[in-house]
Amino acid sequence: MSRVYLGKSPSRLPMYIDAKTEYSEAVYRKLCAFLLSKKPAPFLYRTLKRWFDLLTSAVLLILLSPVMVTVAIAVALSSEGPVFFRQTRIGKNQKPFVLYKFRTMTTDAPAEIPSDSFSDRKRYVTGVGRFLRRTSLDELPQLFSVFSGDMSLVGYRPLIAAESECHALREALGVYSQRPGMTGYAQLSGRDFVQPKNKALLDAYYVKNISFSFDLKLLFRTLFLAFFGKDNRDAE
Repeated sequence: MSRVYLGKSPSRLPMYIDAKTEYSEAVYRKLCAFLLSKKPAPFLYRTLKRWFDLLTSAVLLILLSPVMVTVAIAVALSSEGPVFFRQTRIGKNQKPFVLYKFRTMTTDAPAEIPSDSFSDRKRYVTGVGRFLRRTSLDELPQLFSVFSGDMSLVGYRPLIAAESECHALREALGVYSQRPGMTGYAQLSGRDFVQPKNKALLDAYYVKNISFSFDLKLLFRTLFLAFFGKDNRDAE
């Protein structure tokens, strides 16, 4: 799914973006202009989306509580350190919030840089952490953030403040008008291999096309990709 259909241009020609391709600045400007010209998603579902998140996250927290307790015990017993990993991320209207995950790395791992930029990431990942990252079970505590309103089930993946290039493009494209998500269109279009600027473009496409059916499609695709570990560096 790395080649993503964005819609038809004013000339009625279809426009695509390959999530894993680094384009020239001229192409990026053209894609940004195209997305900015699109009308926003209907107001009704953007309003109801919060209720969908609230009810669904409450049900999932209840159903998955035995799994979360089991994972918490495994993390606590496997290595020294807290059960949860806490990190400040950028959310709706560029407001910082604290994101929670089950801890998958040792306590001496760098805290405020993306793990993809570690020179030797495997050195920091614990034994239990490898399994959690491969299956994405480390993400489950974010259901509490969805329930509290800091996040949505589907949106854009929240970044740390240091990822300034993607933040600037997201802001210009109006992405921060919505809440970040546990999963998202960019995430599902190549996950760990999506080019930074392309993340913002795909996030903007999602914001312009939010709908109940689109969210359901992305949620089911998330389950499928998590099971098979596609485009997940930790599953390869």
